[in-house]
Amino acid sequence: MSSGPRPRENTLRIEPTSLEMIHQLPSLPKETERLVLRKPSPDFAETLEKAIEETFEDLRPWMPWAREMQTLNETREFLTAAERKFLEGEDFVVLAFLTQTGEFVLSSGLHPRNWSVPTFEIGYWCRSSMHGQGFATEAVRALTDMAFQEMAANRLEIRSDTQNHRSRRLAERAGYRLEAELRSNVRANDGSLRDTAIYVMLAQDSNPDKWRSGS
Repeated sequence: MSSGPRPRENTLRIEPTSLEMIHQLPSLPKETERLVLRKPSPDFAETLEKAIEETFEDLRPWMPWAREMQTLNETREFLTAAERKFLEGEDFVVLAFLTQTGEFVLSSGLHPRNWSVPTFEIGYWCRSSMHGQGFATEAVRALTDMAFQEMAANRLEIRSDTQNHRSRRLAERAGYRLEAELRSNVRANDGSLRDTAIYVMLAQDSNPDKWRSGS
């Protein structure tokens, strides 16, 4: 018996118990008001690398992978692996671009944490030149809608360093509620112990019509 999920056409088949469950994979590309959400591809390596270089000092305090600036080849390898994981139903990195110009805006994703629920964690970072325009909130709302409507999610989480106030405000704007704070549960890139805030939305609490209206 397989220890993990296997893809079948455009669905993901998992067997956490004797009852078989089928989950729809994210349907991309997907357009929001100002963005188009796309699957990862090594074709995006150069544009993603440029955004990481631009945003690196903002990312380093919060992202474990931002300990050192990665090379273009490492970015391409990451996207190649992310594309494979997406198609195999293992993990779902999502890249967002401006609809009108095609310029890269942010990286986000739906990361499975418990398929038997199912639970996903939403992560995100936005390039520095696009901060303050609501793009990350727009993307998170779209992924939240996608997870509940297309992937049968029952629980979504956003985890943030308690000191990352920008990320925490985004989670709250997107309608997530603070459920818990974990004390000294991670070590940051500077070696310090950090606390993690866990924001949660459940399927029965979701209201996609409200998100779409912008309220």
